[in-house]
Amino acid sequence: MATPTVVLLPVWGAGHLMSMLDAGKRLLARSRGALSLTVLVMQAPAENYRSEVAGHIRREEASGLDIRFHHLPTVELPTDYVGIEEFISRFVQLHAPHVKAAISGLACPVAALVVDFFATTLFDVSRELAVPAYVYFTASAAAYALFLRLPALQEEVTCEFEELDGMVDVPGLPPVPPSSLPSPLMDKKNPNYTWFVYHGRRFMEANGVMINTAAALEQSVLAAIADGRCTPGIPAPTVYPVGPVISFNPPAEQGGHECLRWLDTQPPASVVLLCFGSGGFSTAPQAHEIAHGLERSGHRFLWVLRGPPAAGAQQPADANLEELLPEGFLERTKGKGLVWPTKAPQKEILAHAAVGGFVTHGGWNSVLESLWFGVPMVPWPLYAEQHFNAFTLVAYMGVAVAMEVDRKRKNFVRASDLERAVVALMGDSDEGRKAREKATEMKAACRSAVEEGGSSYSALGSLAEEMIKGVNQRSPH
Repeated sequence: MATPTVVLLPVWGAGHLMSMLDAGKRLLARSRGALSLTVLVMQAPAENYRSEVAGHIRREEASGLDIRFHHLPTVELPTDYVGIEEFISRFVQLHAPHVKAAISGLACPVAALVVDFFATTLFDVSRELAVPAYVYFTASAAAYALFLRLPALQEEVTCEFEELDGMVDVPGLPPVPPSSLPSPLMDKKNPNYTWFVYHGRRFMEANGVMINTAAALEQSVLAAIADGRCTPGIPAPTVYPVGPVISFNPPAEQGGHECLRWLDTQPPASVVLLCFGSGGFSTAPQAHEIAHGLERSGHRFLWVLRGPPAAGAQQPADANLEELLPEGFLERTKGKGLVWPTKAPQKEILAHAAVGGFVTHGGWNSVLESLWFGVPMVPWPLYAEQHFNAFTLVAYMGVAVAMEVDRKRKNFVRASDLERAVVALMGDSDEGRKAREKATEMKAACRSAVEEGGSSYSALGSLAEEMIKGVNQRSPH
């Protein structure tokens, strides 16, 4: 019999695609040759994403691992959508006939279909083909618990969450302020909200859910999910905490990146990194506030500053420092600070001994990278589930110092609030000391989880066994 394959259906964003591919490769390794991987590739809707995806695929095809890539036919893009969550969910749904055809046409048995968490519409395909379906959840277990809780919350909370007098109950977490809920939940009339409730319901149909977290990072939340407290009356699918799943590419530059060479000249744990993911940028008024806050804090900093997207573009542009920064700022902070106006190697920077803190948008991949290197954080949420991540990092995990972010003013932060947070994180405050200690603890937990015998290593082994056993039972002997 040909080696059974696990079919992956990732979404094109780097935080989704690379994370699922790396989790798939770990599953492959734990199967000890009993499984292969087939990746179904949807054509990304924008050119910059398409070239990025093509680069990832080239690297994987050259790796020599048992991974095949199958490019799905293009579909007509939805045009009448309100936000990215609705767009992705509908875009994936349009691929259902192509996914069905691709899986039906495979020459080997299919052990499972693993879909991105925006792709639960494809459970219909897996059911038609009698193939077990799993979800790969790229966010935290806390975010997954909220998703599971959402269909019931929809019935319980009849007003907008913002109008709620009390807190929101998510089992396993401290009471959640409504202002900390993910952006798509802030307007119930919005189709993005409707899609979140839809996915929350459909997760219950999965054979299992892989989450990019480690058991020790979110123990009480994972226990609440397993005990059925997020879905009263119905047991939730088995959760496999398989993280942290982090991609480490070999360094591309001879002699190291300029940011790393600058960090080599700084004292240990003295620099705060400011970096806001692939979608974060600053307008001139916001950049001025950041500059004044950093200067007044007196702490060393490495600030990855991106400017607003060019007309018609979706991604931030390289920063024009003259336009964005206050006059004289670079001269006054020379030696003590570095402003980097384009993309920077975030993982390598966080790994550097000179970095002692991280002001981050709080995307889950960035959070895991920070914890992997034991770097405490100041969350500055911008979109998606980042406000919820900020709450969990401060109030639940204790690895971050809170900062005032004005959500009604497009997440604007004043200089005084940034200054206070940086001083608390990097200085001698109790708040900063506790966050540093907790981040060091989490670093050890992350690393032991993925080592042989660790919790994530074992979870992947159980999942591989379950998939192999299932395909053997279904295959004619």
